Amino acid sequence: MRKLFLHAFLLISFSTLLFSCGSGKKQAKPAQDIIEINDNSKTKPHQWFAFNKNGFEPVSIPQNAPAVPQKPWTEAIRISASSATSAEDGQTQKAYMIVNRLGIMSMNGPDFELNRDNTLFSERTAGNLIFINGTPVYSLYKSTFFNSNLLDNQHPFLVQFDPSSKISYPLVNCDNLTENKACEVTDFIFDGRTWFCCIKSEENTKTEFSYIKWVSNIPLLNQSPAVASQNITIENSDADAFRKEKEPLPFSKAPDRIRKLLTGMASTVPFNLTIHTAGGTSPRLYSNVSKENEEALTAYGVVSESWSGIMFQDGTLYVEGALDGRRILRKGKAVALRLPRLPYGFNYTSFVISGATLYAAWEESDFYMTGRSGFIKVDLDQTLYTKITT
Repeated sequence: MRKLFLHAFLLISFSTLLFSCGSGKKQAKPAQDIIEINDNSKTKPHQWFAFNKNGFEPVSIPQNAPAVPQKPWTEAIRISASSATSAEDGQTQKAYMIVNRLGIMSMNGPDFELNRDNTLFSERTAGNLIFINGTPVYSLYKSTFFNSNLLDNQHPFLVQFDPSSKISYPLVNCDNLTENKACEVTDFIFDGRTWFCCIKSEENTKTEFSYIKWVSNIPLLNQSPAVASQNITIENSDADAFRKEKEPLPFSKAPDRIRKLLTGMASTVPFNLTIHTAGGTSPRLYSNVSKENEEALTAYGVVSESWSGIMFQDGTLYVEGALDGRRILRKGKAVALRLPRLPYGFNYTSFVISGATLYAAWEESDFYMTGRSGFIKVDLDQTLYTKITT
């Protein structure tokens, strides 16, 4: 029964889960000295926050967050995607996190807020954060496995978040891509021009998957569900082509700055890495696993104009370069920082840096189920820049 359930669940997955749901026993082993952050220090450079059904609340440590019922990760309140805008001269690099079932969290240095949206988020899974000309764009998906009302009239797919009004606006609906009204786009890849989509449709209890690729004939941010059908060009595709777009590349093909961050580690530690380019399109996946079924660490990385960073699931963070308006760290060499150790069953998942403030997502997970979740906010001026003198 469990195998049948898992098989069905995987068929309808919203997107590839970026981070494993293991206990976090394995740890990244830095090749250099590491700056430790812990909850026992007298002056803490960090704060913990946990999500609840109304937003978030400060907590002393994650395990002291109020207990919540475990739910499948597609249905749980959790940070499902994170990314930052491109850096602009003289301005703090802004960052965003999608909080599934709640809304969009926006960060500007140490200042942050959650922009709730019950209309779009309450019954849908949100994720896949990218940027179009500096504007956050994300996708929505509703799973019939956990929601029986797929046959309603609203099937938003791509949505833009307007930072000025703090409101999300649909750009493209599912029925702009197919004539089948009972369908959802379960996953996509955007390479900067072409959108590669997997579409799940249901009719008379029969489930089918189809694949398309499409381009917008007008600037995407000018699209709306009312006109999108006339302003996009669609081609049929297939599962093999979609799978090829999604499959991880060897770590040897990762950007030079990312490979240099892990010098001395990549040859000995198996890991899977998801890399976002700040202000960019869909992330790229890289694998440093040489043996089939080899247990591997999961990691999340960001490449920005003046800095790059990688965080492993145990909270080990590597950073190189210069944060907004600050000097270059250690003459361009990687600096290692370890976030407070999480208890058994908890992992760090993704992170963003805005100005000199780090925001890292954490969650309690077991297999595909998610319980408590939240984020940690860390002052990098107080940690990296006061402890690194050269």
